[in-house]
Amino acid sequence: MTKIYRKLLAIVTFLPALTGGVGGGSLLTSCNSWLDVQPRSQVEDSELFETESGFKEALAGVYSSMVSSKTYAKELTFGFMGVLGREWDYFSQSQYEDADIYNYEATYPTNYISGIWANNYSGITNANNLLAHIDDHRNVFSPDNYNVIKGEALALRAFLHFDLLRCFGVGYAVNPDQPSIPYCTALSYRVFPQLTVRQVAEKVLEDLAAAEALLKDSDPIKTGREITESVDNGYLLDRQIHLNYYAVKGLQARVLMWTGQYAEALAAADEVIASEKFPWATGTALQAGSDRSFATEQLFALNNLTLKADIADVYFSEGTSNSFAITRDRLLEYYDRATRDYRYTFSFKNGTGSLASNRYLRKFDEASGGEFYNNKMPLMRVAEMFLIRCEVQYRQGEADKALATLNDVRVARNLTRLTRQPDDFLLELIREYRREFLGEGQLFFLYKRLNRTEILYYPEVDAVAEKLYTFPLPISETEAAEREENK
Repeated sequence: MTKIYRKLLAIVTFLPALTGGVGGGSLLTSCNSWLDVQPRSQVEDSELFETESGFKEALAGVYSSMVSSKTYAKELTFGFMGVLGREWDYFSQSQYEDADIYNYEATYPTNYISGIWANNYSGITNANNLLAHIDDHRNVFSPDNYNVIKGEALALRAFLHFDLLRCFGVGYAVNPDQPSIPYCTALSYRVFPQLTVRQVAEKVLEDLAAAEALLKDSDPIKTGREITESVDNGYLLDRQIHLNYYAVKGLQARVLMWTGQYAEALAAADEVIASEKFPWATGTALQAGSDRSFATEQLFALNNLTLKADIADVYFSEGTSNSFAITRDRLLEYYDRATRDYRYTFSFKNGTGSLASNRYLRKFDEASGGEFYNNKMPLMRVAEMFLIRCEVQYRQGEADKALATLNDVRVARNLTRLTRQPDDFLLELIREYRREFLGEGQLFFLYKRLNRTEILYYPEVDAVAEKLYTFPLPISETEAAEREENK
């Protein structure tokens, strides 16, 4: 872990609340309280951005804002998104009973939706604050750090906007010209215009292209430059907990799949795979408990220093009212009763006593392998790149190649190769995403991208006709900025 993560400072900016812009409230907020040092209470921009360390702190503040239970530390991964994807049999009824029936107007879902909106736009605003100053202070940077820090800030802005688009914009296959969300690229009191789904996706890809160009010749994960603790206090170590060059390529693949640009998505995914920077987690490491979160496979993960206390011991433990669980029979169904599958064997723990038939996710449990393997919230893994490759090959009519790629994933998980194409390839793809990314927040978005009328285990409702895949804009936003209907 780099020293910037050991000595992370929260960044607070002091522009007045935006009354008519995104969110309708103050978006320039302090970052989370999980830091292991006391955060600054006041930092003027002119002081913060006079030194390279100030830019490092500002960037770290964007990452730390993402480690929030309102977004990637819970609701955008295993919480709200897990319930919407019908990944769990058991969860807090008081908190998620309305989400379980997609009643987005009820109190709890309204709060979850507002939290996602406000938290992501807060991170975007702080990224924009950094970007507003960085070009005027290029002389303060040591070699590579200007390109890396600016590239990461642009990539984070794209990442946060894209997840807002996935939440609040209709699926691309439904209507790319439907109004969706604002794309904020500057610090301003003005109201940012509400863009269409297509326009937001284009801006995401523009930011990612700019980030790629900056990182390509500067990010050590791409260039191979050796980094040690003695090099700039190890700032460019631990690239997987930064939105690094290959994470940018992975995000490009994810966005391009969303927009139906399949050949381009395949090229981006292939570059990640060909790098061989993200090897499959081994059965030995998984069995020994030295790796729980498939850490070697992570293109991008958040570093949550209180993961054990905040998640593993609360949300995936038997007997707690907030716990998420799956029944033994349902889990066997998920994994086609293939109990040799590493994910089935090593990613779940059994309940005891009256809860013996329950299974609890271990993906976020403490691992014995050391610092690299712990405190990770995976947001993008190499398995997704293989599944993108597989889907594109299927869509291009290359059935044999698609099956071979699907088998690459299966073999990595200790399964035998399939000898024939599944009867319903896209359904099998959905089931593979469920097995692979359970608790990581990707399944619901896959249903949406594929425009599936049926969400598995919720067959009585046409999800497309009922517009279940698109969240309503927060009331504060529609009242303050008079936004158009987003679905």
